[in-house]
Amino acid sequence: MSDLAATFRRLHQNTTPLRLANAWDAGSARLIESVGASAIATTSAGVAWALGYPDGDALPIRDLAAVVAAITRIVRIPLSVDAEGGYAEEPAGVAENIALLVDAGAVGINIEDGAGSPDLLAAKIERIRRIVAGKGVDLFINARVDVYLKGLVPEADRVAEVIARAQRYRDAGADGIFVPALVEPAAIRRVVEATPLPVNLLAWKGLPPAAELASLGVRRLSAGSGICQSLWGRAAGLAKAFLDEGASGPLAEGAMTHPEINALFL
Repeated sequence: MSDLAATFRRLHQNTTPLRLANAWDAGSARLIESVGASAIATTSAGVAWALGYPDGDALPIRDLAAVVAAITRIVRIPLSVDAEGGYAEEPAGVAENIALLVDAGAVGINIEDGAGSPDLLAAKIERIRRIVAGKGVDLFINARVDVYLKGLVPEADRVAEVIARAQRYRDAGADGIFVPALVEPAAIRRVVEATPLPVNLLAWKGLPPAAELASLGVRRLSAGSGICQSLWGRAAGLAKAFLDEGASGPLAEGAMTHPEINALFL
């Protein structure tokens, strides 16, 4: 696991952003690995939906740990896990939950501030850093700043607020900063220039292409739940058409063959 952790850190040092096509179970992780991914990240929403829960810290931590173990059993590349807010209120409980994910094979996590206090996330990061230090895993902690995603401050103040939170989380032990819904190039550049930590953005309407993000200094780009949501839409359409019309033909359109899929797991 230590080699995978080191590899994951190195992937954030390239001038081309690390692209993460987020997975939601072991099968999707193996599929993404097979098409050329250098690392796997989970989407918390996708994992929750696949297990019958809503997104938003509702997923039981042991169910998430089981998904992590299933993914790390089948893939050979680093795995980072979206841990939402940590699935507990107190930093000690969050750290214990993250320890379960590390024991299951995670070498990175995302953890978010949401609408909570930045000081609370900083305390969670500090506690996580202490508890994983004894496990021999150099866990990559990606601190998600929800200033843009949740509109936490007036628009004119958002860049400054992101920069302040990034510094607070870096001081607490974060290794990266994730700013979903940040899309404006000048604002991206200001955030990148203000923090030495690698900046992670989320695929979002209006976000510049990866080549432009690279020129702005962005080091990581995540698909989030986008791939999963697209497949949910496709599956719903196919299921409804089949139930309504009983037509078999559409089921084969664009489908991988049974042998192709089965071969991923041999």
